[in-house]
Amino acid sequence: MTILFYDGTFEGLLSAVFEIYERKLMQVKLQKGEWYNSALFAEVLKITTSEVNANRVLKGLRQRLSPAAVQRLYIAHMAEMENEEITLIGYIRYVFDTPKNIEDDYGNKYVIRLSEIIRMVRREKHRMEAFVRFKKLKDETYYATIEPDFNVLPLLIKHFKNRYADQKWIIYDIKRNYGLYYNLHDTQYMVLDFSTMNKPGDIIAAFTEDEGIYQHLWKNYFNSVNIPARKNTRLHVRHIPKRYWRHLTEKI
Repeated sequence: MTILFYDGTFEGLLSAVFEIYERKLMQVKLQKGEWYNSALFAEVLKITTSEVNANRVLKGLRQRLSPAAVQRLYIAHMAEMENEEITLIGYIRYVFDTPKNIEDDYGNKYVIRLSEIIRMVRREKHRMEAFVRFKKLKDETYYATIEPDFNVLPLLIKHFKNRYADQKWIIYDIKRNYGLYYNLHDTQYMVLDFSTMNKPGDIIAAFTEDEGIYQHLWKNYFNSVNIPARKNTRLHVRHIPKRYWRHLTEKI
């Protein structure tokens, strides 16, 4: 068994795949983070991310997979799910070691698991598209915070850029401490410093004076359309899990 430590990036993952084939490694385990010598009966190898090696592996994947399948592999890695590196490595090795197209080979455990991961990530993406609540800041920028289970922020760019093309906005993932900023032309990644605040989501002082009025109207609207006699808490929680409530204006 060889334990490979990499930096957690997609390029690092592909660099690890390159080393696996270059060194003809059979049994491997991939882990994120710094190298540490705690394995008694395993060889440890630190992977240096190489753009050249990563591009060679990516070129091979593009020759054997459709563009959609390569994108799904990237999305699955971006999900940052614990202990799923073995799935990604297993899937990539199956691609290279099998002469046929493996995209729809759901009899293989790596193919089916990758499909399950993609399904979970896309579900989270759709929920974020529905549950994001913007608040207007004094500089006319609209600000929203999210805490998705998976790292779906990059997948939200197209939806919100198309839907809110005429206003500046920030969507900030406070769980991973980075966000998206749209300036009416392009989107870019950003990191905010919340060291002077009690918590990342607490930026009330930066709201416009009429933001409180709009939030009050929004809450009143939901209260007015609510029918107590038809209340179904179980169904409601199934469609809007409680972990999202703290970012919904109507729930605060």
